[in-house]
Amino acid sequence: MKLRNAVIVDGLRSPFSWAGRGMFEATRMDEVAATVVRTLLERNAKVKPTMIEEVGTGHVAGQPDLGMLSAIPRLAGLPAETTNFVTNRQCGSSMETMQRIAMAIMVGATECGIALGVERMQRSITGGRPMIETSRVSEPNKRVMEKTKLQRDLAWDHDTCFSVPIPDAILDSPPLQPMPQTAQNVVDMYGLTREEMDEFTVKSHKKLFAAYEAGLYKDEVLPLEVEKPVFDENKQWVPEEKGEMVLFDRDECIRPNSSMEVMAKLGPIKGLVSFCNNDVRVTAGNSCPTNSGASALLLMSEELAIKLGLEPLARIIGIGVGGVKGQIMGLGPIPATLRALKHAEITADQLDRVEFNEAFAAQVIPSIKELGISADIVNVNGGTLGIGHPLGATGARLVMTVAKELRRSGKRYGLATQCIGAGQGISTIIEAMH
Repeated sequence: MKLRNAVIVDGLRSPFSWAGRGMFEATRMDEVAATVVRTLLERNAKVKPTMIEEVGTGHVAGQPDLGMLSAIPRLAGLPAETTNFVTNRQCGSSMETMQRIAMAIMVGATECGIALGVERMQRSITGGRPMIETSRVSEPNKRVMEKTKLQRDLAWDHDTCFSVPIPDAILDSPPLQPMPQTAQNVVDMYGLTREEMDEFTVKSHKKLFAAYEAGLYKDEVLPLEVEKPVFDENKQWVPEEKGEMVLFDRDECIRPNSSMEVMAKLGPIKGLVSFCNNDVRVTAGNSCPTNSGASALLLMSEELAIKLGLEPLARIIGIGVGGVKGQIMGLGPIPATLRALKHAEITADQLDRVEFNEAFAAQVIPSIKELGISADIVNVNGGTLGIGHPLGATGARLVMTVAKELRRSGKRYGLATQCIGAGQGISTIIEAMH
C-alpha cells in the first residue's frame, strides 16, 4: 500500500485562561470548543462541513460541562454523519488525536478530519485539595516500589537517551509522583541550577509578550466574547452573580514584567523533596500554570487540498511516542523525538523550529541538550510557561504554533513535542509547504 501525505490546512484555538480563577470560569468549555471548530471552518470556506469525516477530541479529566464530548461536533454545526472519538493520552491527548487522524488519512481510510483538544482544569483535577505529598506512599505504591527496586538494574531500552545516569535514590522513589516532583527529580539528575531555570522562564514570558505585541498570534488565537466571572473574597466563582460580557483575546498567564528578581522571591513548591538531598529548586514560577482552553487543527489528504485549491501549512512527516521511567517523566520528549526523527528520515540538526511544551523549565533544558537542538530555535515566540497548559488542548496548540511559525519564517522542518504524565513523550515532525 502506498501511503498518502496528510497535511495541516489550518489551526485555531481559544485564548488560554487561568483555571479556577480565570476568564472561562463562567463559560461552558464545550461551547468554546464548538466555536473554535465552527470558526476554523468558516475561515476555510472551501472546506464544507459535510467533508469532515471525523473529529478526534483530546481530553484528560472529565468535567460537568464536558460530559458529552462527542456532542461538540453537533454544537459546531457538523452533520450527523461526522464521527467523533475521544482520546486520553494525558498531556499528549490532542497531539494523539492529530496523529490518529493523520494516520487514517495516510492509509486512505479518511480524507478530511479535525483534531480537537479541550480542557477545563482545577475543578475536576484538584477539587480544591492540596497536592499529595511525595513522602506519603500508599500500600499499593509501596508494593510497586519494591518491585521497581528488584528490576531497576535490568537493561532498559532508553538508558542510551541520557548522557547521565538516573540516581539510585530516584529509581528507588515511588514510580508515580506529582508532576512537580518529577521535575525536581530531573533537576537532581542533571544538577540544574535555580538560576538557569528561572532565566529560561523569564525569557519565555518576554518572548511571548513581544510576539503578542507584534501581532504574531492573531492568526492563531480566536477572540471570544465571554461572561466575566464574579469571584468572592476567597477567589471562588459565584455562579449566581452574572458578570458583564467582555472580549477575551489573549492568553491570561503572560507575565510581561517577569524578571529574575521577581522569580527569586518565589519559594519551592510545597510538598516537594529532593531524594538526592539537594535544595528543592522547582517553583510555581518555573512551572507551567493550570489552564482552560480549546485548540483545533484541520487535516486532510494532500490530494484533496490540491483539488480544493488550498494552500496547506505543512505535511506531517514524522510521529513518535516513547516511554521513560515515571520518576523522570519530563524527559519523555527525548525517546519520542528520536523515533519521530527516524520516521521522518531527518536528523535533529535539520530542524528549523521547535515548539517544546514547557511543562517545567527543568525538563526542557536537558531535553534540548540531549537531542542536540539549538536553544535558539526553541519556542521562538514564547512557550507554555506563559501561554498555559490546558492538558488535552496543548498538543494541537503546539503543532499549530510551529506550523504557522514555519510559514511565517520561511523555514522547512518543525518539531512539536511534549512530555506526558506517568512517563511518556509524544512528538510530531512537519515539513512546511510554502
